[in-house]
Amino acid sequence: MRRTLLTAVTVTAAALALSSCGTTEPAADSAEKSSEAITVTDSSGAKVKLDGPATKVVATEWNVVESLVSLGVDPVGVADPKGYDTWDSSVPLKNDPKDIGTRGEPSMDTVAALSPDLIVATTDLPASAVKQLKKIAPVLSVKSADGTGQIDRMLGNVDMIAKATGTTDKAEALREDFEAKVDEGKKAIADAGLDGTDFAFADGYVASNQVTLRPYTDISLIGEVNTAIGLKNAWTVKGDESYGLGSTDVEGLTDLPKDTRFAYIGNDEDDGATPFTGALKKNAVWKSLPFVKAGDVHRLDDGIWMFGGPGSMSAYIDAVVETLTK
Repeated sequence: MRRTLLTAVTVTAAALALSSCGTTEPAADSAEKSSEAITVTDSSGAKVKLDGPATKVVATEWNVVESLVSLGVDPVGVADPKGYDTWDSSVPLKNDPKDIGTRGEPSMDTVAALSPDLIVATTDLPASAVKQLKKIAPVLSVKSADGTGQIDRMLGNVDMIAKATGTTDKAEALREDFEAKVDEGKKAIADAGLDGTDFAFADGYVASNQVTLRPYTDISLIGEVNTAIGLKNAWTVKGDESYGLGSTDVEGLTDLPKDTRFAYIGNDEDDGATPFTGALKKNAVWKSLPFVKAGDVHRLDDGIWMFGGPGSMSAYIDAVVETLTK
């Protein structure tokens, strides 16, 4: 997470977010899968050809790991599975996949030893790494983020992975469940008289005793979900074009409306990733903020991956609704 945070607040924000060998269990609907060849056009425009639905899959980024698990496909190899367990417990791993290295630098030897029939990567992975992975197995590259439509991108990625793994029925169910969750959250917010409430979501980290905060603007995935359930994004800072993530310090919080409800996700297992209960606790500017004084600072449930799929975003909606309406 430290690497992800540091990367996202630089000009290379789009590069974000950014045990023993496990076995791949057949998806629940494997009996219904077709053995016919499959061709999927991925986010890079490449046509990925498979002899049949992929079952022995390696994943290089946490968002695609979540998609696979949600679709009932347990990946045999995962980049930094320990980190995934820490930051994405909303959709936990059901097996014990092989650790293939970091999300930015997977071990080619480890991946090759798994003999996968598909590698699911993201367009954030360096082209040189993708080129090497393609020598091992077909690579399906998905675009992790799209500031012009994050929710559509998230659901489209699930559909793409589902086509490659023969789990399109599950993808449709995931879409329907997520849309129902959005409607449920929107109704709960409206019923509580909170429709249009100024809401600011952020995370942050501490490096060299300096606190950096990361606003999730209205074009981030979290921002789109907040808008979908009827909340108004209170941030005025601009985020990067891909992830919609901004960067500010504690003084930048003084620009938020006085009646803002503020929320964040942290993780005590990741040192320095929860400054709101640590480094800022005695900060004079932080303590002077109207929403801090009013007690409108809320830590949402740990383990909701802010760049995840329908499972994470459904858990996020539940956490926000519970926090604002309790």
